[in-house]
Amino acid sequence: MTLHMEPISEFKLLETRRHFFGRMATGIGAVALGSLLNPGLFSAAAVDLARKRGLPGLPHHKPTAKRVIYLFMAGGPSQIDLFDHKPTLEKFHTTELPASVRMGQRITGMTSGQSAFPCVKSLFKFQQYGRNGVWLSELIPHIASIIDDICLVKTVNTEAINHDPAITYIQTGFQQPGRPCVGAWLSYGLGSENQNLPAFIVMISSGKEADQPLYTRLWSSGFLPSEHQGVQFRGMGDPVLFLSNPPGVSPEVRRRMLDGLATLNAKQFDAFADPEINTRIAQYEMSFRMQTSVPELVDISREPQHVLDLYGPDVKKPGTFAANCLLARRMAERGAGFIQLYHRGWDQHATLPRRIREQCQDCDQPSAGLVKDLKQRGLLDDTLVVWGGEFGRTVYCQGKIERDNYGRDHHGRNFCVWMAGGGVKPGFVYGETDDYCYNIVQNPVHIHDQNATILHCLGIDHERLTYRFQGRDFRLTDVHGEVVKDILA
Repeated sequence: MTLHMEPISEFKLLETRRHFFGRMATGIGAVALGSLLNPGLFSAAAVDLARKRGLPGLPHHKPTAKRVIYLFMAGGPSQIDLFDHKPTLEKFHTTELPASVRMGQRITGMTSGQSAFPCVKSLFKFQQYGRNGVWLSELIPHIASIIDDICLVKTVNTEAINHDPAITYIQTGFQQPGRPCVGAWLSYGLGSENQNLPAFIVMISSGKEADQPLYTRLWSSGFLPSEHQGVQFRGMGDPVLFLSNPPGVSPEVRRRMLDGLATLNAKQFDAFADPEINTRIAQYEMSFRMQTSVPELVDISREPQHVLDLYGPDVKKPGTFAANCLLARRMAERGAGFIQLYHRGWDQHATLPRRIREQCQDCDQPSAGLVKDLKQRGLLDDTLVVWGGEFGRTVYCQGKIERDNYGRDHHGRNFCVWMAGGGVKPGFVYGETDDYCYNIVQNPVHIHDQNATILHCLGIDHERLTYRFQGRDFRLTDVHGEVVKDILA
């Protein structure tokens, strides 16, 4: 189901874009009719149609998802305290992590000076939920209520052990900056359903913790054309920077200015054939249309109370994770292809019991509410929701083993990610870890495999979506990755 702006607003927008036809001496009727029946007759619209279509030949196969909503928990949520129940840790509590389990794993600078690595059980209660009796923490009762709709993968893994390379790795397929992120790849390959919204949208939520730095290059297009980079929506002020006209500049004046810029840029393209020039034209046009579409998008005043209640008490506070989850649903039903929400503060090296509880208060109900809202609208079947961070946390602790005075370090050998809708098996748990929640014993899923599977759900063969740069064909999964077919419905 795709919603559009009101017909009167759409008509005004289209008419304004083509106001120059009114100055033509002859042929106005034929030209106006042609512009409505075939926008591709005009250069700016032709660029827009190229955005809409994406690459020729895509999708490679029938997709099970039309869009992705990626809920990224920056910092590394503790799988031990949320999803991966390990009752045997009761007997290992406070004992040293055996060398045979650790196996010489690299450790971060934050624990390199420790003389001991004592194991710590989860202090939170677990119980079984859903028709398959999946064990989940008391910290996430709302996610527990949708366990029959999600696929929980316990064995995602990565080689990175520090935040910046780890987030860069899972987002771009490489630990060093400079490559396109997953959203940019999807925008490049599939284009956009809605010409009035970007194909790739990013939101960063405010919460009880905000100490996790995030860089705009995480939603960069890298070496892809810049039109495919993520557009960041803000929680305060104008939803998108520089979208509003400056004081004294009317929409008509803005339209005339853009027409003039388009003419100048077209001459530059004729002279230099630089594809970034066409990108610039397309982005100017997109910004003009967003001046009408975005205010309507972010206005939640008409949402019924029972829908607002799904997302929790913070839903009316702009910039919160709850508010952004609701906006993500509104963007999805309007045709945005890749929507990424970042929630910071999961880097809990100290006072973990208090801080993880606060993080879950921010994220648990909105995450579940989003899935429920999509499901009741018939959108979950073709929307892939992904929830997870860049790595997990260690079984051994940092600091003193006291209820509110210890933390866990970074752990990339295994962590948990869940997915819902979009062609993955509902109510399914995949993979298993050892009794220490330290190593994978069954069904490992590398982050390249995760990205390959996301692309597969959207109808893309990850080995065939490539871009030639500096003499080499690049792809999101580099030279790795296997689709995890066991989790597909």
